[in-house]
Amino acid sequence: MSFHDRGGVFRWPAGYRAAAAFTFDLDAESAILADAPEAAARVSVMSHQAYGPRTGVPRLLQILERRGVRATFFVPGFSAERHPEAVRAIRDAGHEIAHHGYLHEPVTKLDPTEEERVLIRGLEALERVAGVRPIGWRGPNWEMSEATTAILARHGFRYDSSLMDADRPYLLAAGAEAGSPTIIELPIHWGLDDWEQYVYLPGLSGSGLIESPAKVYELWSLELDALAAEGGAFILTNHPFASGRASRAAALERLIEHAQAIEGLWIASLEEIAAHVETLGLEAVHHERPAVPGTGPTPPGTQGGGEER
Repeated sequence: MSFHDRGGVFRWPAGYRAAAAFTFDLDAESAILADAPEAAARVSVMSHQAYGPRTGVPRLLQILERRGVRATFFVPGFSAERHPEAVRAIRDAGHEIAHHGYLHEPVTKLDPTEEERVLIRGLEALERVAGVRPIGWRGPNWEMSEATTAILARHGFRYDSSLMDADRPYLLAAGAEAGSPTIIELPIHWGLDDWEQYVYLPGLSGSGLIESPAKVYELWSLELDALAAEGGAFILTNHPFASGRASRAAALERLIEHAQAIEGLWIASLEEIAAHVETLGLEAVHHERPAVPGTGPTPPGTQGGGEER
């Protein structure tokens, strides 16, 4: 139970008590180039990122096929243009393709007009390369701006997966006013992301500590078991250039097998989970900007520093 459950009864589909989704961010080179365009000249760094679409994706698709799991792949438009074969292979395997920016641009660095332009550019790239029109979005660097929800709703998106304040999906509103646009929020967390566990690029990302897949399996399986017991949603984020490597992919397959052995656990794509949540009639949540003392006048509509329902 959480505050997000108020205003409606949260329930999973008949026969299920919790849910799990295996998601992948096909960042490839874009995750580095967004903040460090000069890294394009570093061939080793670019090859590290290209491992994802070139080697990781084929291995991961084989695992998902063996286990009979439909996953969600978040794809930046730039990645689709640079690696169209990988994106089409994901599509042809029956997995969901969702939106992840164009060049992995954190939207908090953009004004609303530029944020919308980037969203459209990413949509056009995915439609041109794979013939898909995504209904789901995940913010690059897991960032949303105050304008994001309304922009997504305006372009027909039905869910976001970027926020971290709940263990189960909820209905997210763009504003506090009645009738504000809404989308489904499918929460994630840094503890369920492989970047923090596996990624190290000198001078660019990571601490230099690269974890053992055995440790990562333990971390993730403990959270999976706890969320399943509480009726939550376990949403895992992997990057093919990281978890697509051999021993890590083997640990991921072991985790999928563990999930499939949990009685009453619904393993589904994010679009399937969002479609179910849309039927629940949940009361919408609006996130207000906190009023920070000593930083000037409080923006209109943000008094109170909490959430409006």
